[in-house]
Amino acid sequence: MQSAQSTESNLLPLVPAYESVLALTPYQTGKPIEELTREYGVSDVVKIASNENPIGCSPHVTLAITEQLGQLSRYPDGNGYYLKQALADFNDVNVDQITLGNGSDDLLDILARSFVGADDAIVYSQYAFVVYSMLAKMQGAMDVEVPAQRFDHDLKAMSQAVQDNANTKMVFIANPNNPTGTQLEQAELREFVASVPSSVLVVLDEAYIEYSPESNNRALLDEFDNVVIVRTFSKAYGLAGLRVGYALSSVAVADLLNRIRQPFNVSRIGLAAAAAALADQDFIEKTRLMNNEQMRWLEKQLDALGLGFIKSHANFIMVEIEVEMEDTNAAVIYQALLEQGVIVRQLEVYGLHNWLRISVGVAEDNMRLIDTLRSILTDD
Repeated sequence: MQSAQSTESNLLPLVPAYESVLALTPYQTGKPIEELTREYGVSDVVKIASNENPIGCSPHVTLAITEQLGQLSRYPDGNGYYLKQALADFNDVNVDQITLGNGSDDLLDILARSFVGADDAIVYSQYAFVVYSMLAKMQGAMDVEVPAQRFDHDLKAMSQAVQDNANTKMVFIANPNNPTGTQLEQAELREFVASVPSSVLVVLDEAYIEYSPESNNRALLDEFDNVVIVRTFSKAYGLAGLRVGYALSSVAVADLLNRIRQPFNVSRIGLAAAAAALADQDFIEKTRLMNNEQMRWLEKQLDALGLGFIKSHANFIMVEIEVEMEDTNAAVIYQALLEQGVIVRQLEVYGLHNWLRISVGVAEDNMRLIDTLRSILTDD
């Protein structure tokens, strides 16, 4: 009979992995509605945790998907010709400046694998998207986390970090930033890019740009060859379930990225849906107006509950749970909300132990959140 092994040894692969991979902690997604239903038997669930579009996607997307259903046995266009043409027109760039991805996370991964090695460094801000640190570890590179300034990127300190680390190959900047919702001015971003060596790739992660169009830094591509802009169809466009993203860059950078990416990394349905979604900018304007209106309402309600928050330029808001109740903190409030069918996002992984990130929902969802929060905070 084979002897029992320890739990830890059972988790180790038969073929040893790189130490950098063993050091990784799996990315924790927002809790799915189905999982909450299984765990707590709650059928009426409100999910405002993953920054999805609560009003769905453009009605034109449904038609575009339907038209592809008879072709599911066929591979998609590996070059994404029609979507890239549409994106080139929309962003006023050449087609050969575009790289398509299976969501923007795929593109961030491709960028790291294309340009960063074990002897290099990646610079990013404290309280920025947790995937940046994960990518550095995956490549076995040095991850340089620069302390935030009032929950936002400290670009002067980040520029100094690049100067102090001659092996820096890449800088990640999320604008608007996830999870804080903060926004950088175009002038200060340009100044930052100009301050770093042209050999350092500056990746602007604009996943939430549709909620803050004034943050659009497309113009930097005309001036700097070391700038890459990464965007997604998962947020405002409402295609999170299809996983489509794109990168805008110089032709030389795009050529390298397209050598690394998988040949069919965007599905046939994803290509068609994204092209249809991009064409319906009236839907994006409707989404933005709804988000702005509901964000203002949420801010007023959070004020009335005595909860602090960070001014957000995206479709979520970071809320501080610091109340004068014994044994009450963000983790406790998070759990209490779950048990009543409201899913928000914990921020422990960012070191933000007293904070929750709440996506802006439709009016009904937001009222449910506030009513549930009020009942939890006033209990006892």
